[in-house]
Amino acid sequence: MFSINPIVSVFAITGISFLCQAQEKSVLEPELSGQVNFEYRQFFKEGNDSQDKEQPSAVMKPELYWSFNDDNSSITFTPFYRYDHMDSERTHADIRELKYLTYWDDYELRVGINKVFWGVTESEHLVDVINQTDSIESVDGEDKLGQPMIQFTAIKDWGVTEFYLLPYFRERTFPGSKGRLRTTIPINTDKAQYESSDKQKHIDYAARYSNTLGEWDIGVSYLHGTDREPYLISQGAELIPYYAQMKHAGVDIQGTMGSWLWKLEAVYKDSYKNYTSTDSGFEYTLVGVFNTVWDLGLLSEYLYDSRGEDSLAIGQNDVFAAFRLSLNDEDSTEMLFGMTQDLDNSDVRLYKLEASTRLTNELSLSIDAWASENRTTTDPLYSIRNDDFIQMAIEYYF
Repeated sequence: MFSINPIVSVFAITGISFLCQAQEKSVLEPELSGQVNFEYRQFFKEGNDSQDKEQPSAVMKPELYWSFNDDNSSITFTPFYRYDHMDSERTHADIRELKYLTYWDDYELRVGINKVFWGVTESEHLVDVINQTDSIESVDGEDKLGQPMIQFTAIKDWGVTEFYLLPYFRERTFPGSKGRLRTTIPINTDKAQYESSDKQKHIDYAARYSNTLGEWDIGVSYLHGTDREPYLISQGAELIPYYAQMKHAGVDIQGTMGSWLWKLEAVYKDSYKNYTSTDSGFEYTLVGVFNTVWDLGLLSEYLYDSRGEDSLAIGQNDVFAAFRLSLNDEDSTEMLFGMTQDLDNSDVRLYKLEASTRLTNELSLSIDAWASENRTTTDPLYSIRNDDFIQMAIEYYF
């Protein structure tokens, strides 16, 4: 659950900003939008510790948006709540966004809790390190926790420069002992340890420069602070997260050449262990396949991590291949199917399916599936070998 300290700080900052602005300018009525999801996961086998095969859950994610009548400042509030029938740790609340935004000339300032995304590749987002991973939400690490921050952005002809001050650290979420898709030995997040004596109050900072040079979009980033990926220390019958200090340098590049997208993410991290990792590949789009309006994208990426089997990442020496089908219909129907093959162990592979379509203007249907083949006991993902599942979600947007 979210600690009270960052909430008080952010409410104070945004509240003061709101009042100061309101003295000089009137604020428009808040706009309410958001979504409610009803989800059901069906696992094909019992868990390694005899966990259930059925996992229903529900999500609420409203958004309140206030804009000032000068149109150059706003406040956004996006709370999040999930109830999960199986896993009490997956039942959790978070503030995804609570930010004050203002801009002038070529500059932007954001203060509060926010979500920032960096990256271009499909299978892993190595450079995306501002926000902590909300790993009880999904398997692929796409979902993130809200991060308290002050963000200053300068948008110039010579590129976009971003500076971040991160005054509070968010610990990674993990499934509970009754949950699925977890390590064989449960992780006790209540006993988390830190290299810094400031623990969660350590002040991190980051910066990023991005620009477009012809067909190439280039980003260079750096973060100095608490490692978002904890190292897991064995203590008796449980694992304890240990958060080291790190220096994280990254680069992301995407080239657009006709129907081709060439992609690269590469990072160097100086932390409890020093390592490099890369994710590189391409996406080629076939337009109007089968004499239809459908588009078929063919993707392939190579993933490398110098830590090898000591890494918790999906790819240490792996190849990812997938296809993405877009029907280009009024319901925005799309499907992606992909496979990751371990090049060190031929019996280790992962499969994923993502599909979605709109049922009405307010209702959407999404289907996700995850499966693995794994008989290598030393592989980091061996513990989820029995956690293949298919998930259906009805999403209501308002």
